[in-house]
Amino acid sequence: MNSFLKRRRRQQGSSLIEVLVTLVILMLGLLGLVGLMLQSQRSQVESYQRVQALVVLQDMVNRINANRKVAACYAFTTAVNGSPYLGSGSALAPACALGTAEQNARAVQDMTEWNSLLLGSSEKSSTGDDVGAMLGARGCVSLVAGVYQVSVAWQGNGKTAAPPGVNCATDLYGDDAQRRAVTAPLQIADLS
Repeated sequence: MNSFLKRRRRQQGSSLIEVLVTLVILMLGLLGLVGLMLQSQRSQVESYQRVQALVVLQDMVNRINANRKVAACYAFTTAVNGSPYLGSGSALAPACALGTAEQNARAVQDMTEWNSLLLGSSEKSSTGDDVGAMLGARGCVSLVAGVYQVSVAWQGNGKTAAPPGVNCATDLYGDDAQRRAVTAPLQIADLS
């Protein structure tokens, strides 16, 4: 009987070890799940920002198309590094002096409204702050060889390759590998 109790005590000790090993394995699995959830959250934020950038980009393309007689007024980005720009940190005051007073006023209003969209005016928080834009959103419109290049750049969550061929807001996000950008070419036919 005495040997039976010893064997039983050994078995109880080994099942406690089995429970501890099971808990360690379970904790490792849960940590992996938490990491997966964090990566999923980052990807979701990146996707949301890209969609917002595409909406803002298409908005400016439509504005230029609607006021095409003074489209050159919208081409305010001239430098190789993608400046000046509208949006976060912009000091650009939109101006236009090409067409009629009404066309000029429309172009200035379009650029002012686009600047507000880049700053997040499309969505408000409960305190009234603008929260609807990408992080550090900046917009550029340039004219090269008769083609307007409309671009929106913003700061991503992590580092990737810098967007090739897009100069909007170059070197304004600390590391260009954190800069994200979308762009659309726009060519306006001369029907005169």
